[in-house]
Amino acid sequence: MLDVRRLRLLRELARRGTIAAVAEALAFSPSAVSQQLSVLEREAGLPLLERTGRRVRLTPAGQHLVGHAEAVLERLERAEADLAEARDGLAGALRVGAFPTATRAIVPAALVTLARRHPALEAMVSETDPAAVAHALRAGDLDVALVHEYDFVPAPVEPGLETEPLCREAMYLAEPTPPPGSAAPDLALGQGVALRAHRDAPWITATPGTLCHAMTVRACQAAGFSPRERHRVDEFATVLALVAAGQGVAVVPQLGVAGSAAPGAGAEAGAPRVPGVRLTRLPMERRTKIAFRSGAAAHPAVAAFAAALREAVPPELAPSARPET
Repeated sequence: MLDVRRLRLLRELARRGTIAAVAEALAFSPSAVSQQLSVLEREAGLPLLERTGRRVRLTPAGQHLVGHAEAVLERLERAEADLAEARDGLAGALRVGAFPTATRAIVPAALVTLARRHPALEAMVSETDPAAVAHALRAGDLDVALVHEYDFVPAPVEPGLETEPLCREAMYLAEPTPPPGSAAPDLALGQGVALRAHRDAPWITATPGTLCHAMTVRACQAAGFSPRERHRVDEFATVLALVAAGQGVAVVPQLGVAGSAAPGAGAEAGAPRVPGVRLTRLPMERRTKIAFRSGAAAHPAVAAFAAALREAVPPELAPSARPET
């Protein structure tokens, strides 16, 4: 009989690429991972790994077994959901991953709702970049998480995970407030006009390797240039402060603006107002989704938190609030 824990190790090896990465992610030693995979090969009765120098790769049989492992692990998630449904009340820990703007703008209200409805359920939030969520969910470090994608950076399909839409945000070009009387770019000519106007300006981007960084770079490349990156900052409130200080321009999502916006209309109708910053709405969006392991959608704790998140989303950011672009 194949051992489920060893199947999980094989699945993680297929996703992470090296035994060292699997060991680090699952808090094992590399030798322990190698030993368990060797036992799995004996259980399977044929080679699952090919060793090429210091590296290993899955054989066709190993790849095939990974597909079965995905199905088995999803089935186990469904079984856990059924058992949780049979218990009286929700209790215990729920490990939540969320990126910073969602942690500030959406998650607190959702936690209040969750605590009121299920006081014995303890949600534990960890700020997690969306690029790291898939590994954390599959490794069992998180139970549910928020991820996002941009028009220029679609989310990859992640085996073993499912997602549900949560909200959609406008995207803005943030630039220092120009002299009085300066006109905003005519977006009827396309978003490239607004971005190309700053092709020679210094840009403020997120840290390389994040989706936010890829979004800015690809949006600029689509407009015909590569941004000259001066500052690399992940917190959008800090990004807007740097823009206001004349340190460069940036592309920011609506939730990233919300914490720094002042009451009143912005330079463009419908845009938030941030002191020292002109915000120009771009014809692109950021979409946030709720992510969890395949089969976990019906788990009462996951479903309860997802429901609380939807109630915490401002109406103007609901998935149906804007047509697809």
